Amino acid sequence: MVGSNCKIETSDASLPLTSLNHISIVCRSVEESLNFYQKVLGFFPIRRPGSFDFDGAWLFNYGIGIHLLQSENPKSMPIKAEINPKDNHISFQCESLSLVENKLKEMGISYVQRTVEEGGIFVDQIFFHDPDGFMVEICNCENLPVIPLPAPVQVAGVCKRVGCLVKQQQQQQQQKVAQCLSPAIHVKEAHIPCA
Repeated sequence: MVGSNCKIETSDASLPLTSLNHISIVCRSVEESLNFYQKVLGFFPIRRPGSFDFDGAWLFNYGIGIHLLQSENPKSMPIKAEINPKDNHISFQCESLSLVENKLKEMGISYVQRTVEEGGIFVDQIFFHDPDGFMVEICNCENLPVIPLPAPVQVAGVCKRVGCLVKQQQQQQQQKVAQCLSPAIHVKEAHIPCA
């Protein structure tokens, strides 16, 4: 699992980002959504700049903010009835999916449960909607290791030494990711012979 203060160096061409700050969700009713995000997901309201000229609310927990924005035309917002795990969503880790499932049942919240298997590793997922149909996922996704894909290398016409250096850089990138992962996941250092 990648830690919140773990940053993998990326190419100089990418933006100099540090972390995810918040997501914004347009709501039919800020009050109804505020209630949902507090009571169901455990967020708490935080101060919002008073200079905004539109209704909304800010919440925070788990190292992330949620900004609720009042729709200018709530009646025109589409109503989503079907819970589709392939829809846009935000995902939260949890300690006990069975506890989450029991709580959702107690609250009368409809949900869909899925299990994904990859190489003998199982990830359990629960999907449900907020009051406006925005998808929320609760999972144990930390079971699945984060393994960076090798960057496409274009070495046509480039000497073997440069190609070898690129491979070494990719390997170093993978080792940095491994350092940010759970101690149970190890990336062995391999020797790449350079001719």
